[in-house]
Amino acid sequence: MTFRALIAVAEGVDDLQTVTLIDVLRRAEVEVVVASVEGRRMLTCARGTRLTADGMLVDLLAQPFDLIVLPGGAVGCEHLVAHQPLLHMLADQARAGGFYAAIAQAPALVLQPAGLLKQRRMTCLPAVSDRLSGCNFIDQPVVVDGNCITAQGSGAALAFALTLVEQLGGKARRNAVAAQL
Repeated sequence: MTFRALIAVAEGVDDLQTVTLIDVLRRAEVEVVVASVEGRRMLTCARGTRLTADGMLVDLLAQPFDLIVLPGGAVGCEHLVAHQPLLHMLADQARAGGFYAAIAQAPALVLQPAGLLKQRRMTCLPAVSDRLSGCNFIDQPVVVDGNCITAQGSGAALAFALTLVEQLGGKARRNAVAAQL
């Protein structure tokens, strides 16, 4: 079975997190669609890496995805949370029981304001955990609570990406991808 994952990107998303997610999910043979919320495909990540998105998020709103992922990066998260179509897409994904995931600042700065962490066990970059309410912050690199997967930061990016692979395709697929790394 082929799985589809949407990685939403914006100016200022974290370089390492974004590239790690794309690379690991593609190694797992997940169809990865990198979608810009900016109105243009060419973006600059937080540390200067140039990234070309596959397309625009607004053109993908009606398409189904098994997973929607948000990389961190404070500036990138400001752009992501301001994009209402993305927030609606995330809410629909959560309601339908589909996987949604975020790393570093994104759980606190995007999922929290969107109301997608209520009553959830979750984690995020500890420096922004003071912005959380109505959820249970767990000080661990990666936390899975049902269809919501969160991670702390760039140091957890590889473990986060492998956890996403496992949630989609099982432990055997995770182990096969991990063996390549």
